[in-house]
Amino acid sequence: MAVQTTAPGGSDAAATVAGEGRSLSAVWRELRRFPVIPLFVLIVLLVIPAIFADVLAQHDHTIGDLDRVLEPPGWVQDRETERTIVQRARDNNTEVSVNNARRNIDSGAGTLIDTNGNGQPDIGETMVRVEPGGSWEYPFGTDKQGRDVLSRLMHGARISLAVSCLAILLGGFLGTGLGMVAAFRGGLTDAILMRIVDIKLAFPSILLALTLVVAIGSGFSTVVIVIALLLWARYARVVRGEALTIKERDFIDRARVAGASNLRIMLRHIFPNVFNTVIVLATLEVGHVIILEATLSFLGAGIPRPQPAWGLMAADGREVITSSWWIFLFPCLAIVLTVLSMNLLGDWLRDRLDPRLRNV
Repeated sequence: MAVQTTAPGGSDAAATVAGEGRSLSAVWRELRRFPVIPLFVLIVLLVIPAIFADVLAQHDHTIGDLDRVLEPPGWVQDRETERTIVQRARDNNTEVSVNNARRNIDSGAGTLIDTNGNGQPDIGETMVRVEPGGSWEYPFGTDKQGRDVLSRLMHGARISLAVSCLAILLGGFLGTGLGMVAAFRGGLTDAILMRIVDIKLAFPSILLALTLVVAIGSGFSTVVIVIALLLWARYARVVRGEALTIKERDFIDRARVAGASNLRIMLRHIFPNVFNTVIVLATLEVGHVIILEATLSFLGAGIPRPQPAWGLMAADGREVITSSWWIFLFPCLAIVLTVLSMNLLGDWLRDRLDPRLRNV
């Protein structure tokens, strides 16, 4: 009697399909553990524009076209401009508001009089001009100087990314070093450093930043230095708390018995154990740095004109927000999406790098 040792072809196909189904579901479960949406937003909105702004930008971000001033985005079909709405009374030659001019046109009280026959608005004439919509040559419209908003957003992403990286690098290096020194030395050194941290954290960040910028002067390097001076205290306090726990462990005592110097213990044994905390804190601070830089630029104490900082673009669009909303909307939307995505990414990194939260 023959014994069949292999499964039929149909069973093999079913097993293969089932295995593929399980593998696809496993891949999907793994992908769901990663912050796909925040990473996608950051790559598209911040990283790619910052690196390839010179290639992707279709127009110069500092020089505009005065013939294309306040042009709306490409999807806006038509718009009513208020630049040429003029109404003057015949008797006293006084101007009235735009809203009153529109009411007079609707009610028939406004008259269109061209006394010179040259097609220009004259005294007693009311004119409302409806202009065509925007062009896809400027997908996000233009600003008051005729500069492309999309090109300025791309170069503004470069400024935000550069300020964030440099400020966090400087502030994190200073704060991490002082935090480890305070924890390892203890005593008077710890007390003095922590009181300085308490004094720094007691002041509002924006107020302190404005004071430092006024004292030093505005500019890119000034913004980086000021923000770094605002960040170091956060790193110092967090790293000190972690280092106080680590220095009481047995491997630190064994390193002392082996003759390791204090500097070697801090660099080879304490720093690697607080590195994950520093990385998570740095990720969370990116959003904070972007908001600080945008706030300083919005108030006129950050990146100087004509550089396209997002906060500066929002400040330029504030004056025409009712008629040319796109100048104010797009930089503010870029700030919100970037900060939200960085916070979500920081929370994910904290859960992945902290052993206490990894399996929660």
